[in-house]
Amino acid sequence: MAGVANSYTFLGKYSQAEQLGIQVLNLQMRFLGNEHPDTLHSMANLACSYEKLSKHREAEQLRIKVLNLQKRIFGNEHLDTLRSMVNLAVSYEILGKHIDAKQLRIKVLELQKRILGNVHPHTLQSMAYLSVSYEKLGKYREAEQLKIEILSSRKRILGNEHPDTLRSMNSLAISYTNLGKHQEAEQLRIEVLNLRKRILGNEHCDTIGSMSNLSYAYEKLGKYREAEQLRIEVLNFQKRVLGNEHPDTLRAMSNLANSYQHLGKHQDAEHLRIENLNLQKRILGNEHPDTLWSMSNLALSYAILDKDTDSEQLRIKVLELQKRILGNVHPDTLLSMSNLAYSKDKLEKYREAKQLRIEALDLQKRMLGNEHPDTLKSMVSLANSYTYLGKHGEAEQLRIEVLNLQKRVLGREHPDTLNNMANLAYSKGKLHKHKEVEQLSTEVLDLQKRILGNNHPDAL
Repeated sequence: MAGVANSYTFLGKYSQAEQLGIQVLNLQMRFLGNEHPDTLHSMANLACSYEKLSKHREAEQLRIKVLNLQKRIFGNEHLDTLRSMVNLAVSYEILGKHIDAKQLRIKVLELQKRILGNVHPHTLQSMAYLSVSYEKLGKYREAEQLKIEILSSRKRILGNEHPDTLRSMNSLAISYTNLGKHQEAEQLRIEVLNLRKRILGNEHCDTIGSMSNLSYAYEKLGKYREAEQLRIEVLNFQKRVLGNEHPDTLRAMSNLANSYQHLGKHQDAEHLRIENLNLQKRILGNEHPDTLWSMSNLALSYAILDKDTDSEQLRIKVLELQKRILGNVHPDTLLSMSNLAYSKDKLEKYREAKQLRIEALDLQKRMLGNEHPDTLKSMVSLANSYTYLGKHGEAEQLRIEVLNLQKRVLGREHPDTLNNMANLAYSKGKLHKHKEVEQLSTEVLDLQKRILGNNHPDAL
């Protein structure tokens, strides 16, 4: 029965997996007892089903229970105990408890280094998990350095073509993207894709995943047609292999809609997002994170097509759901507050937009810190509100503050830094500081051409 439940999970049939997992667990608790290793294993599997169904608090509570039992039965250093610590850190991460996740992952890594050694596969995997925590906390450089160390170890121990080595290359490409090193990310993802095609074949799931990853790199470099073609290929494969209703297929539909948007095919994007959202509501439920994300994307389509009231109403609904499901201070909730502010802007409700942005910024500073990239983006958004309200002096001062932070945290050549320099030039123009506008605009254009290439939309 447990094997069948795992098969349901693989096929994206998460409700069936949950129901069967509950049956298995109840039988094991009755015949084997609460503390039998098989019972604990089934509890862990059920927590995974909860996670897939977005029952994140239930998953967290079950994982805490498993961990406490394993600590008492097996001890703090048993491998099953460490595995449960890893799983609990995942729950913390999903719930936006990134500091708790980081602290738990540091503890696991220290134990594994002492028990298993620095280059054991489990130790290297824990380093990879810790790098994700650093990314969630906006510590992109620390994440990059850790990933470089992991990749070097895996190449040396496992070889250049081992699946774990290829996964590390893909993970490092994510760090390059976060740091605005889009050309490095593109080259690394091309290398991974070519290796996977040769080793695994063109239609292996990991190969298809690499195609999807490469499409993101193309998108960041303004190669929207190349991204679109890859995403059409990925979607066709997933429909054929996994079926029209598998969660991975639905994500591929969402990615293709993004490509349509970048290419100005806004009605195509809207239609695909409506189809995607209807499928997700039916398969995953109205409150699944992927469903909420699709609602946000559809609201964006409405905004682009000047359906501003529809966009506002949908964003209000998303925000209300996220506050109830994830809490007021979850990063996704704060992002939705920012998205709603944009809808308010389009409807010329500038004061309401400003209040939303002030509230989001205060929460982000408290939860993420003053230098987190998401905090910096919220500061940029608040500067936009000042601009809309004609407060160009306040907008200029805030953009100068953000720019100084971005140069230090992200680097002078990061796309977010360049965008803010362009925004600062606009604020200075409103204040009739024309010489400074010319200097900033020239600097931004020169950097964009050098970093993104002459043909990137931002450099034209």
